[in-house]
Amino acid sequence: MSMPVLYLSHGAPPLADDDLWTRQLAGWSAELPRPTSILMVSAHWENAPLTVGATTTVPLVYDFWGFPRHYYDVTYEAPGAPGLAASVHALLGSVHEDPDRGLDHGAYVPLKEMYPAEDVPVLQMSMPSLDPEELFSIGQRLAPLRDEGVLIVGSGFFTHNLSGMRADAGGAAPTWSAEFDHWGAEALAARDLDALLDFQHKSPAARLAHPRTEHFAPLFVSLGAALGTTEAPKQVIDGYWHGLAKRSIQIG
Repeated sequence: MSMPVLYLSHGAPPLADDDLWTRQLAGWSAELPRPTSILMVSAHWENAPLTVGATTTVPLVYDFWGFPRHYYDVTYEAPGAPGLAASVHALLGSVHEDPDRGLDHGAYVPLKEMYPAEDVPVLQMSMPSLDPEELFSIGQRLAPLRDEGVLIVGSGFFTHNLSGMRADAGGAAPTWSAEFDHWGAEALAARDLDALLDFQHKSPAARLAHPRTEHFAPLFVSLGAALGTTEAPKQVIDGYWHGLAKRSIQIG
């Protein structure tokens, strides 16, 4: 059976304190087929040429600053996925390796909620650029992994403007975030790939929703990996967190 493909909004380390969101992630993973391994593409690892991380002992990268100490004490001791790394090499050709590069918070924060037993092998892969077409093409080439039981996860944030975050986690979203989120939900439902790939010109408030596009970029790897899936993406999580859209989808 071919595995679905995910794009999720990963939050920040305090995601673990949000009872609703953690329940949503846990409930989502409980309904998925059990993966043989997980390939994570996070907004927080841009590296060219394309690089895969640690495949034996997989450390964590605490790539954030100014949080309380306990967020730096979080552990996630998932097994490495050397077989998956070999498959990525075979599908993509020239792939670099960084055996010391572990899982950043875009990977381990949601995985800790979705697979808390820490028993599914995980590999993280870098984004070599933020170009939607290039990332979509990479996703297409990775699509055969789905038939090997691999869960491909693009991890970002559906809107991401830290200067526009609201102090109240559950408060109303700013107009730019709500407008972009609504547009994105409709484009996904309509499977309007052309509009999504050209979101910087086709969407409302794109420059406010994504002053820099790294948190939307993993979506294109996911869309590419799911090309050929006949049904529209299932929009699993919606709503806002400090005004940012936490929309998350499943394809297939």
